[in-house]
Amino acid sequence: MNPPPVPSPSDAPSSIATLHLVCGKIGSGKSTLTQRLASAPHTVRISEDDWLSRLYPNEIHALADYVRCADRLRDAMSGHIEALMRSGVSVVLDFPANTAATRAWMRGLYERAGAPHALHLLEVPDEVCKARLRARNAAGDHPFEKSDAEFDQISRHFVAPTADEGFNVIRHN
Repeated sequence: MNPPPVPSPSDAPSSIATLHLVCGKIGSGKSTLTQRLASAPHTVRISEDDWLSRLYPNEIHALADYVRCADRLRDAMSGHIEALMRSGVSVVLDFPANTAATRAWMRGLYERAGAPHALHLLEVPDEVCKARLRARNAAGDHPFEKSDAEFDQISRHFVAPTADEGFNVIRHN
């Protein structure tokens, strides 16, 4: 039995791989948007919530737990995300780009891969986000439930991107 042929560079997708990032508060629609973006050809979606809930079941109860586990996940996934983009696959990163430090990590991904990027900024009022969060909690199909108080606590750390960060920002209202 012969091994399958190795694809040549000419067999690679013709489009340039792009890293799509999302910035928005809990309940702003980041995951909904990333699912839509990931429907494009040669595109994969990587969801932080999916990975965290599987790798750290019942371990994330407070913001400090999330920070510890998310840091580990980012460290583990970096090389893989970069390799996907270098191979011509666009990546929709369903990780919140909600702080300058997280965005700096994301910048490193697309810079090291030599790929373009788009930072999707979801600008949704807090009351709309909270209503969506309550509906999501009631549906029970999300791995992490958050209260209004937790929304407020987490939102205190939210920092929208600034022009001096140099991202290609696409605004969604």
